Amino acid sequence: MAQINVAELFKQTRRKLKLNWVAGLNGGSKTLTSETVSKPSLALIGHLNFVHPNRVQVLGCAEMDYLRSLNTADATRAIGNLYSTDLAAIIVANGEKVPDTLMAAANSHTTPLFTSTLRSPELMDILSHFLAQAVAESVSRHGVFMEVQGFGALIKGDAGIGKSELALELISRGHRIIADDIVDFFRISPERIEGRCPPLLQDFLEVRGLGILNIRALFGDNSVKPTKPLDLIIQLEMADTHAQQPLDRLRVKTEHEDVLGVKIPKIHIPIAAGRNIAVLVEVAIRNHMLLLRGVNGTKQFTQRQMREMKKSK
Repeated sequence: MAQINVAELFKQTRRKLKLNWVAGLNGGSKTLTSETVSKPSLALIGHLNFVHPNRVQVLGCAEMDYLRSLNTADATRAIGNLYSTDLAAIIVANGEKVPDTLMAAANSHTTPLFTSTLRSPELMDILSHFLAQAVAESVSRHGVFMEVQGFGALIKGDAGIGKSELALELISRGHRIIADDIVDFFRISPERIEGRCPPLLQDFLEVRGLGILNIRALFGDNSVKPTKPLDLIIQLEMADTHAQQPLDRLRVKTEHEDVLGVKIPKIHIPIAAGRNIAVLVEVAIRNHMLLLRGVNGTKQFTQRQMREMKKSK
């Protein structure tokens, strides 16, 4: 599970969430390991099972109204309940005024305390979506990650087989590149893997003989894309590696490759002189789209063959 600290969370979301860091300024190194954002109404009353460590706690109108209804001793006790576990941060939403006791507790526990003018439901929705991506399980894979006809395709193969040249031709045909050489994949939901380009490599593609190319400068902003869900893996292989193996010409069985526990469809494309690999990749994507719609060319051909055989009998 990936982690993000509170200081980085503030840096990346402060404009969108309209955050102001008002107390607990020394707690920026606290880490978040969960995408869950809580509203601890019951925790203020004393139900400590509702306070979870390493999470962001949001205080909205209901929570602040409850605190204001208490006398000083009871309010101090309720705030003590809130800080009974190692919170990552607290956000007071809806532009509510922050009580001095809450500020003092944030400083004494070195827990970052933010204010926001956003309504708490909207704030929690945006923050949950951000954290779901920030703390997602991740893995890095070698290859070129492309968006081809709207689908995310990871092109894999041995060094020197022509992955970058293929990517360059696909870009020239109007498709988009996400990452070259190294791709970071994140599991952002049980069945969804998202590929992202490491910041150092964004916009660049290395092609043997040409060096490192700035794709954005060469082909324009529309030729690159920061992220894309992974839909298909394309494995490039030299044709002679299949010479000693029986070739499945009909491709009856669909292959898959496991990426972070999710099975991704995979196809093999043999590389040989005279083959237009860019066209084959485009057609592979189109065929994958048809398979998702239930149109299987192999099954249709097999059924037609069986009908003809029955007629001949």
